[in-house]
Amino acid sequence: MSMCMAPENQRMSVTAILTETDRKRITGEADVPDDKRYQSVSRVRNRIQQIEQDVTTLEKHRPDLLEELREVVCDEE
Repeated sequence: MSMCMAPENQRMSVTAILTETDRKRITGEADVPDDKRYQSVSRVRNRIQQIEQDVTTLEKHRPDLLEELREVVCDEE
């Protein structure tokens, strides 16, 4: 049960993983201290772990939704 990255041209803005603030901090667009960047990275890691749990739930209870998720984030080539 692995998640895949979508090609750059097929990525959509997913605030479930990155908030606008996290995105700006991680990319360096926001002028913040390093500890703020590390906080954003930590929050993103926590969200990824939650997504792993969600995938397990969808796999068991709604495989149709799991397939939709994979279509969005996986490169099927």
